[in-house]
Parts: sequence; C-alpha cells; structure tokens
Amino acid sequence: MSVELTTLPNGFRIVTENMPSLQSASLGVWVSAGGRHERADQNGIAHFLEHMAFKGTQTRNALQIAEAIEDVGGFINAYTSREATAYYVRVLEKDVALGFDVISDIVLNSVFDPREVDIERGVILQEIGQSLDTPDDIIFDWLQEVSYPDQPFGRTILGPAERVENFSRENLQEFVAQNYVPNQMILAAAGAVDHDALVRLAQASFGHLPSGQGLLAQPALYKGGECRVVKDLEQAHFALSLETTGYMSDDIYTGQVYAVAMGGGMSSRLFQEAREKRGLCYTIYAQAAAYSDTGSLTIYSGTSGDDVADLSELCIEELKRSAQDMTAAELDRARNQMKAGLLMGLESPASRCERLARMTGIWGRVPDLEEVVGKIDAVSVQGVMDYAQRLCEKSAPSLALYGPVEGAPAVETLAEKLVA
Repeated sequence: MSVELTTLPNGFRIVTENMPSLQSASLGVWVSAGGRHERADQNGIAHFLEHMAFKGTQTRNALQIAEAIEDVGGFINAYTSREATAYYVRVLEKDVALGFDVISDIVLNSVFDPREVDIERGVILQEIGQSLDTPDDIIFDWLQEVSYPDQPFGRTILGPAERVENFSRENLQEFVAQNYVPNQMILAAAGAVDHDALVRLAQASFGHLPSGQGLLAQPALYKGGECRVVKDLEQAHFALSLETTGYMSDDIYTGQVYAVAMGGGMSSRLFQEAREKRGLCYTIYAQAAAYSDTGSLTIYSGTSGDDVADLSELCIEELKRSAQDMTAAELDRARNQMKAGLLMGLESPASRCERLARMTGIWGRVPDLEEVVGKIDAVSVQGVMDYAQRLCEKSAPSLALYGPVEGAPAVETLAEKLVA
C-alpha cells in the first residue's frame, strides 16, 4: 500500500491510498472550516451548513442524494469538528466515481433552499435539546467553554439555540464564500481507489475554483475555570482538564501515551485506583486531544454525589503521583495499546481515509506507519514523568460538574493541591 498526494494549481489536494485486497472504498472531502472559524454571531453555522449540504443541490433533492448512494448499497455521512467539516461516503469499487460525484455535488452546488433551511433548523434545535439532556455529552461543551472562555475555540459546535433560530440562506452562503476555498479542501480516499482517476475527477470538479485564503482561526488562549450545574440526577458527572500542547509539538506522542497509561483501559491507573480498589465510580477514563495550537488532557467520570469529592481528590493525587513513579510496565502496556489501536483501525478504509485527510491537513504529508510506531516506541519513562510534572506545574485546571455536585471541591482547591 502506498500513499499518493497531488496538489492542483489552485491548492486543492488529493491524497489516496490503494488497498489491493479490498473491493470497497471510502472517500470524502475535508474542509478546514469548523467551529473555531466562526465569528460570535456565526456560532453553530459550520454545523448547520453540514446539515444543509444534504438538503438539495442544483441537480438533486434531498431524497435523490440519499438514493444515489443507498441504491448501490453505499453509506453517506458528514461531521463538524472544531477545526474541520467532513463529507464522506463508503461505496463499492465500481461506484467510486458515483460517490465522488455526489460528494462534490453537495460541497459545491448546495442551493440552501429557504424552506429546507427552516425545516433543518428544527432538526438542529432538536439535536441541541438532545445534547442538553445528555449529561455525559453536554459536560464536555461546558468544560471547553471554561477552558477557552469568550473565544471561538471555546464555543459549542452546535451553537446556541438563539443563534440557530436566526440563521438564513445568506448567512450560509457567506460562510461558504469565506471558508470553502481550494487550499482549505482535501479529497481523501482509501481502499479500492485509483489515484490518477480521482485526480482527473477532482480537476474537472474543483480545478476551476479560484485560489484563495480561507479565514484564519483566532489563536486559542487557555485560561481554565469552573462550570458547576447542580441538578437532581442519579449520577454526578465530573470532567477535569489540563492544557497540553498542540499536534505540532514534539510532546504529542508522549502526551498520547501518558493519557492511555492514566485512563485508557481497565488496567490504567485511574480505573484501577478509582473503580477497582476504591469503588468510587463505574466509568472513568482519560483522553488526550490535540489541535493546531493547543491540546488537553481530560479525565471524565460518572460517580455518586457522595463520592464526587473523594474522586476529585483521587484524580489530583494520581496526576501528581504519575510524575514520580510511572513504571516501565505501564509504559509498555500503553505503547502497545496505542500501536494496536492504530494498526487495527487502519484495517478499515474509513479509518485510513480519515487519517490521510488529517495528516495531510496537519503536516502536508502522511507519515509512514513505521515512522509513527517508531515515535511511539521512542517515548521513555522519564519523558512521561517529565511530561506529567509539567502538567502539574501549569496549575490551571478546568472543571465541569453536573448533577448532585454540591460537595465537589472548587477548581481553585484542586489547582492548589496539584502544585502542593
């Protein structure tokens, strides 16, 4: 399997990886335009736009878009993140050209019929309501808001209902004109694909677009803070976050390995200490997130109101202890989990396609798997402990609490304990 990358004169990129044993393919267009590219008055519009792409083009209505892919047994979907919006399909080898035609059509030719805008507005408002009714979902939005207050990076991807209620066709067209430019778009494909054939298709559909610079995202400024919402729920939901580095940092692999060692599975420190040894919770995990200019280590747990204080203290204790006594066995286990997850995931053309788009968007190239595995293996015990020490020294955690959380310590208290 080999990766091929071609850039059209206007900056549009095509990156593919042929997987000879497959008879299907995943392909899609990734646009570097997400939640953090919105002005305050646009908050939620990138996600709204993702929905509207499926509501009709100049040649297909919403039903015809779905039928075009599902009539051949394929699958079509999209998502919006803080830094990108993706539109993608999974089809059989013989239908790759059809899949490309539908994806390029919804990206380039959506009409944003005002009647459909009003219909989809109701759908998105229902999605917002569902999120608000899902504690282990909404708590991460609150955590993001207190970590990066009063800036695009801290706002919700769905946007507030009052904004969504007022978006118009013209608002959608403005966001497209500002951000959907060739050098901000990547066509990625993996599986039973022919690179040269996709380049020809891309040239015909995207090659005529004038080159241009999308709007630059406002730099993220981490501050830390607390959001505490007391409510009569069965569980107390707890989320703690510390700022880490972005994906351009040399620490990126150390941070990923550290997160796995701390809370990546049943053998991790947090799971063993909080659940197995002390019975403080049912669910607890840690995860590392990285973006272009910032990142975070987040610990989440669902516990009881009676135990949320003890759980909070334990998390701080484990963060501090990890800077002193991380073992080679823990590190080996975490590295093996990372490598296995990476390699198992890449047996799927959808995962491989996603990786092609992400790596091309981040570094302008797709690192060989051997290179990535080598960097994971190069993470040392001392490197992880030094990383943990730097985390603790930042002393500006963010905390989000939801449910019977009156007894949880304040974020200022946890910050003091972290550096004590």
